[in-house]
Amino acid sequence: MIFNNFHAMELLRRKAQEPLSAAFLLELHEVITEGTLEPGDEGRLRRPEEPVTVHDISDGKVLHVPPDARELPSRIEALCAFANESAGDAFVHPVVRAIVLHFALAYDHPFVDGNGRTARALFYWSMIRQGYWIAEFLSISRIIQKAPAQYGRAFLYTETDRSDLTYFLLHQLEVIRRATEDLHAYLDRKSKELQEVDVLLRAGKNLNHRQRALLAHALRHPGTQYAIEPYRREHGVVYQTARQDLLDLEKAGYLRRTQIGRAFYFRPVPDLERRLRDETP
Repeated sequence: MIFNNFHAMELLRRKAQEPLSAAFLLELHEVITEGTLEPGDEGRLRRPEEPVTVHDISDGKVLHVPPDARELPSRIEALCAFANESAGDAFVHPVVRAIVLHFALAYDHPFVDGNGRTARALFYWSMIRQGYWIAEFLSISRIIQKAPAQYGRAFLYTETDRSDLTYFLLHQLEVIRRATEDLHAYLDRKSKELQEVDVLLRAGKNLNHRQRALLAHALRHPGTQYAIEPYRREHGVVYQTARQDLLDLEKAGYLRRTQIGRAFYFRPVPDLERRLRDETP
């Protein structure tokens, strides 16, 4: 699922400026559920003979019965119109629009499974499309997983109180706030780590920011194995650049290289910290 989420985010970035369509929604579902559903269930709407209900995991009580599958084409059409800002002239705050899309897709439950994942991905797409690029780095799922009952109650209160979305909006705004705080804490921590590495690195050492980030990670996780393709994806560079970065770190004596088949793998040398300190003026 983590790997699928990564690919889904890449898809969202590519499609951020395109209007939402039923075809794109199906593509998103297919990407985010690949290998996690029964064969043939990825990237398609549920059928009338496939009833779906939402249950309380503690006692099995039915909490939500989604709309009939025969209504899904028209409901998705309305969802797309709202997402593309072509459904009425009233102003809707961009963050509110993204949260409503999250709720609407989860409410309709158009797929046999993977509805929650797709709904959260749609939230990210809407935020990025409307200029909130930092949303890509907010982990709302992690916050939700800390208190899943609150997430479920926000849905339930909305549905049982004449579809008053205030409950879900307030819940999701709190989730966004906490996710933003977590992001700031993470960035502060990473900034301090990089500063510590800069102190260890010899002045004038010809290492780029990607290599410095890897060394920062290697100092704290000495048993980590690094490969070219994951490194390339993490930093958004071409394969040759990633390969040269790692080979240069090997040449400098910071990494050791092994080869399995045609693939190269790199591990930090056992005395990496001592080597860096010895080279520091």
